[in-house]
Order: sequence, then structure tokens, then C-alpha cells
Amino acid sequence: MILRANCKINLGLDVLRRRDDGFHDVETVMYPVRGLYDEVEVTRRAAPGAGFRTEGTAVDCPPEQNLCLRAFRLMHERYGIDGVDIRLDKRIPFGAGLGGGSSDATAVLLALDELFALHLTRAELTACAAALGSDTAFFIDNAPQLCTGKGEITAPYPVDLGGLHIVLIKPAEGVSTREAYAGITPHVPEIPLSERLRRPLAEWQGVVTNDFEPTVFAARPAIRAAKEQLLAAGALYASMSGSGSAVFGLFDDPRKADALRQVTPYVYAIHD
Repeated sequence: MILRANCKINLGLDVLRRRDDGFHDVETVMYPVRGLYDEVEVTRRAAPGAGFRTEGTAVDCPPEQNLCLRAFRLMHERYGIDGVDIRLDKRIPFGAGLGGGSSDATAVLLALDELFALHLTRAELTACAAALGSDTAFFIDNAPQLCTGKGEITAPYPVDLGGLHIVLIKPAEGVSTREAYAGITPHVPEIPLSERLRRPLAEWQGVVTNDFEPTVFAARPAIRAAKEQLLAAGALYASMSGSGSAVFGLFDDPRKADALRQVTPYVYAIHD
């Protein structure tokens, strides 16, 4: 079976505190962007184990470390499934804060659940996804969600960008999660993100913020420039997604969104 593993953007991201386990508590709203996706194909085979091959954009890790294979190994250990081939057609850029690897892993979990008729509950699938990464659980429901804890605790959040155009720009340079967190000073804002996002979209800029931006922008001026380019082109709101390096803009005029394709080589998706 073939699944489309779409990416996500973060509507605001607050880093609240450092945890005793070395991770950080965050608050963010993740929103699915279906116009940019990887294609994940999973098929059963007689031989044990998992075959794995990639196409498209080169991945940034050895095959045995890829989240698709980690998802298979987890399902093998927990539920005894065996014997699959996995093909990953990679289109979502890595090092972008778009959750591409997490989305791929979730697609494998969902495919294995169906191919082997496991009939796992949402809670069981979410637990599997959370074991693979902090933002992987988001893709089980693949709908706007308020994410807390390390990002793995999710709850539906009422935000709808329907009718807007989402423009994603991925500068050539990437940002590692480790690098992004290294420059962070955690703090709890006076007004939680979940409340700030309830303001009209026209009031989001400068209020719905991403705590990673100041230090990432200082170290990577091209990422700052990409955000400024979106705002100059008429975006109602622009922000870096996750820990970067992708930035996105929300447009209410498709002509302004389309015009960006003519002036930058890094536009990955324009999505209604």
C-alpha cells in the first residue's frame, strides 16, 4: 500500500523549561500541510525482516537509522510482524523543521497496522509513534493539534487556515535540533500560546512567536532573509517552522503567493 506522508508547520513555539531528563517542555500548535509530502510504500513479502530503499531527495542518515526502519523494528518487537519491503520517495527536505522523518515513520506504523490486520487503537498507535520521536504522534491524527510535553502530548486545537495559501521556503542551509536548542533560554510566557493563537490572524505577527528564531536567525542570516522575503511579498503572517530552517508565510492572495516562485529557487510548496 502507498501512503502520502505530508509535512507540518508550527504555529508558534514556546520553549517553557528544561526537564530533568535533558529534554525541554514546549507548547506549540502543529498544522498539517498536505501539499508537500513523501510517498511511502509498504508491501508484505515472504522473507523475514524489512527491505528498504529510497528515491528522490537523498536522506541524511544511514538506512539502518532511518525512522521508517525504526518504525518497523518497533512494530516487530511489540506485535511480532515480519516480512515487508519499504520504499521511501523523499520529497520533504530534511533539517527543515517540517517533520518529514516523523511523518514517514507514522505512515509505516499505519501501513503495518493495516497490512497485518492488527486493529490497534488510536492510543496504541499514538504510544508507538511517541516512542519514535517527539513530534511523531502528531501525524496519527494529522489534524491541527496543541502539542505539549516534549511535543508528544497532543490535543485537538481549533485553528483553520482554509482559504489561505501556505508558502514554504527552505533555504539551502539546515539547522540541527541540537544546534537550535543550544541557544535557547527557556521561559514561560505571561499569555500561553494557546490563548495568543485565538487572536485574529492579522494580529499574529510579533505575538505568535517561535522561540528558536532569535538565535537561529543570528547564526543563519539566510533564514531570517527568507522570512523577511515572505513578509515583503505580502504574507499576513510568517514564521520559522519548528527548529528550522524552513519558513512559511500565510497569504490571502494567490497571486502574491505564486509570484514568489519567480524570485526564489527554494519554494517547496504552495498549498491551499
